[in-house]
Amino acid sequence: MSLLYLTLRSLGQRKVGVALSLLTIALSVFLLLGVERVRADARQGFAGSVSGVDLLVGARTGPVSLLLYAVFHVGEATNNITWKSYQDIAAMPEVAWTVPLSLGDSHRGFRVTGTTADFFRYYRYGRANRLSFAAGKPFDDLYDAVIGSQVARRLHYEVGDTIVLSHGLGGALLAQHADKPFRIGGVLAPTGTPVDASILVSLPAIEAIHLDWRSGVPLPGAATTSEQARHADLAPKAITAALVGLRSRLSAFAVQRAIDDYPEEPLLAVLPGVALGELWHLVGTAENALRVVSAMVLLAGMSGMLGTLVGMLNERRREMAVLRAVGASARVIFALLVIESTLLTLAGMIAGWLLLALVTAVTRDYLLVNAGLVIDQTPAPGEWPLLGAVFAVGVLAGCVPGWMAYRRSLADGLQVRL
Repeated sequence: MSLLYLTLRSLGQRKVGVALSLLTIALSVFLLLGVERVRADARQGFAGSVSGVDLLVGARTGPVSLLLYAVFHVGEATNNITWKSYQDIAAMPEVAWTVPLSLGDSHRGFRVTGTTADFFRYYRYGRANRLSFAAGKPFDDLYDAVIGSQVARRLHYEVGDTIVLSHGLGGALLAQHADKPFRIGGVLAPTGTPVDASILVSLPAIEAIHLDWRSGVPLPGAATTSEQARHADLAPKAITAALVGLRSRLSAFAVQRAIDDYPEEPLLAVLPGVALGELWHLVGTAENALRVVSAMVLLAGMSGMLGTLVGMLNERRREMAVLRAVGASARVIFALLVIESTLLTLAGMIAGWLLLALVTAVTRDYLLVNAGLVIDQTPAPGEWPLLGAVFAVGVLAGCVPGWMAYRRSLADGLQVRL
């Protein structure tokens, strides 16, 4: 207790140097834990884009490719699957629900997804969160559209606005479905998933805007009006992919094998978690880069604290000598400096953690809306080993000036230096 009291009194006499050391450690811990939390939450949000989906079904291709274009809207499908195949899958006894997805159109750079009302019922993200509406409601008219939060924010759309979809992803003027405009019927709340950058319409609407098109080209002379399209046969002929939920996950491999062996056409069923693991393995370089940044931040912070302690030690030669003169042993001086370093490290760790909690609470909604990143306020599992490493490095950093003071003689600090 006497050593602790002496350490606190010593720190109180050097307020400026102590404050600088605390600031250095706090900022290092803030950046270190911030990078780790962003990395962990980004990975969790990545996996949470298809929460609750047991199988993802599409045309025969690679698992990662299917996941990218069907869920993350990256790239294009090489082929579609017929509506009959989709119905056969939905009729399997092990299947509890299915949600069809029809991709291929866009609006001012945002993907259009044709689906059914079951999308709003069964789609989950994050920790089994349901979709919610910031305004409006799901589509109930043929030409109703539901837009994601990112679409609404960037294009300044509101419920009741009229939009025109474009054929394909180019958005060229001649490829627009201008004869069949859509009305925005709902705006989804932010989710931090690709849904935020999506425009959702019904499958019959997708068929309606393509009545006068064949193989991606408008038919010459064909002009079906929007009202005439309402009375046409709008039954889907093909879709891009389907989300499948099972009655029991124990049957996942059996259903997957049955779909892969489907005799009518080549299909592929993938487990989203497995495909996400493969995808994350491909982009693991970015994760490793974040870890390297974290290590460099820790090294820089601890080096700054060590430099400050050593610098202050040179100014405290006489203080150490006086302590030795009044009976303190070299071991006591060593312990004094190690305790000092330990207290600075603990205080800096607490300050850095509190700063991270404050910044997370203040910027959480902003990051979700503008960056699509869901930052959890609870500590990530990987933060505790990092805090342990910071504490260990802080204690070791105190050993350096402690050993230097231990090696110095009593006369070294009593000499008058000109």
